[in-house]
Formats: sequence, C-alpha cells, structure tokens
Amino acid sequence: MNIPQTIRERRTIRRFNTTPVSPELVVSLLNDAVNLYEDKDSPRWRCLFAGTPESRHRLVESMMTKMKENRFVKLMPPKMIDFFIKRVTDIPAHLIFIAESASDRRQSDVNYAAVCSVMQNFQLLGWERGLGALWDTDPMFQSESFLAGIGLQEGERFAGILHIGYFDKAPRARRRTPAEQKWTAIGESRETDRLQSQRVRISAQTILEVLNDAVWAPNDGLREPWRFVYVSGSDAAARLSDSDGNTSSAFLLIVAEHEEDPHKQEEDYAAICCLIQNVQLLVKSRPWYARRSIPEWIYDQDQCEVFGIQPEERVVAVLELGENDRSLQSEPSPPPPLNLTHL
Repeated sequence: MNIPQTIRERRTIRRFNTTPVSPELVVSLLNDAVNLYEDKDSPRWRCLFAGTPESRHRLVESMMTKMKENRFVKLMPPKMIDFFIKRVTDIPAHLIFIAESASDRRQSDVNYAAVCSVMQNFQLLGWERGLGALWDTDPMFQSESFLAGIGLQEGERFAGILHIGYFDKAPRARRRTPAEQKWTAIGESRETDRLQSQRVRISAQTILEVLNDAVWAPNDGLREPWRFVYVSGSDAAARLSDSDGNTSSAFLLIVAEHEEDPHKQEEDYAAICCLIQNVQLLVKSRPWYARRSIPEWIYDQDQCEVFGIQPEERVVAVLELGENDRSLQSEPSPPPPLNLTHL
C-alpha cells in the first residue's frame, strides 16, 4: 500500500453502486486492519456484519424504532420514510464496531482508540481495493432501542458503523488546514530541534511533513478538531520520558480542541484517533518511530497545564518520537482472534 497516497486520496463515500461486497473480503480486510494496529495493548472489540438483505433489514428496523418516536418523523410522508429504508438497505454491507468498555477511564479510552484505529485501517485497506466507506455515528444510534437491536451488552461501547460498498465516483478533495497552523512548540531551538543519531535526523519540519499527510483523516464536517504540542530539548520533555530511562528528546501531544456538544466530542475524539493511526502508518516508511501512549497524567489538569493544555481541552495521546532502534521499542501483543458475527 502506498500509505501517503492512500491517506490523501481516501474519501468518504455516500453513494454506492449495487456490486455485492464479499464477506471473505471483509474478513480479510478486518484481519489486516488489526495487524496494522501497533500497540502494547491488544484491541478489545467485536464487530457485527450486516451483508445479507435480511440482516440489512434488521439493521434498518433498529434504526427506525427511535426515528418513529420523533414527532417530526411521524409527520413525514410515507414515501420519505420508504426512501430512508431503501437508502440503508441498498448499501451492500454494514460493519458495526463495538468496543469493550471499562470502569477505568484510561482503559476505556485505550479500548475505544484501538477500535477507531482499526476502523481507519479498514477504510484505507478497503480504498486500495476500490471499496468505499461512510463512518456513521448518528445520534439516533445512542438510543436504547437501537443498542438493544444490535445486542450491545453491559460493559460495551458503540463505536460506529461503517457503511461499505463499491462506488462509481469519488467526491472532490476538500482542503486541509496545514499542520503548521495547529502547532505549538515547547523547548524548541536551533540546537534542540532534532533527534540525532549516526543514522537519522528527525527535525520538527520532518514531523510536520508527516502530519500534513496525517491530517487527511475522516472528521465530520471537516471540523479538524486537533492541535499539536511538540515538546523537545527541555525539562518538559524529560517529564515525558518513560520509566525505563529512555530519553527521546521529542514528544508530540495530540490535543482535542474544545467542543461543547457531547456527541461531537466523541466524533472528534474518533477523528483524532484516526489521525494518530495515520501518523503511525506513515512512520513505517521512515527510519524512525512514533510510539503511542495514553498515560495516566493526561487526566490530571495540573500536569496538563505544564504543556499549555487548557481546561476545556484534552490530550488524546502522546507520541514519543525517536530513531528506529528496535531495542527501544515495545513489541506489540499478537492480535486476538477476529470477533466477527452476523447481525
């Protein structure tokens, strides 16, 4: 896969043709998507597949239960309701992603971030095969009737639906804001603006080049809800070094900007997880690494304040940036068996 090109060319697809989507292809892409996700924590999630006419009708019935409770929907002409039903059932396939929740906020975020990353990987891998997708998190999916319809269990969290299928035409690209305009540097200087070894030099400019590809991540309404805090060559960077004594001199904090609407907050968080996954994929083609973590300190506002994080913002993840020395890298856990069931 040409990762930079695929990330930039992928589009959200809303109009699919009638070409069937093979269940075998879906399973293959899901397995590959899980294998592309690199983290010491294995993704804790499951997936429902609606790829038959019967399962697609069951899915739309779960959606309609909540819609029919809306007084405005009750006033809609039957033809409009029939159009909605046909629109959903005509899409060749749907993947419903469910994350394992947790009583601990950090672990819940780890699980959710992993699922979002796998969903992004699936979209990119599918695009390479001519398969388009629409990531759907409509508020109606948070209704008890819908969640019961998909069999959501206690201790689980709905992550979203990927409507998938082949398409005849991709929409035009919409311009992304350059990462430089979302960038804050702490401890940067001409002397410390690099990670240097005998084999590689990583500058802030090089990281920005990666980010300018990574920002082509799916985000609803093109809100671009992220900003970046680059930390290098300072006491602040020393605070972020791991407990084993590794002293990378640069870190990148990926920050979610303020959003009051709770539903948009969750959409924005998912979008930023996709951006982070893009970064990790892009780094694969370079002689350095970007190791992701969700440390405990990001939930402490006093510690976040050191890095200029405002009370209404949140750190989604920390990327440690360094030379590609495998002795410093944590080996990712082998992915668990694919948990895919039919709706």
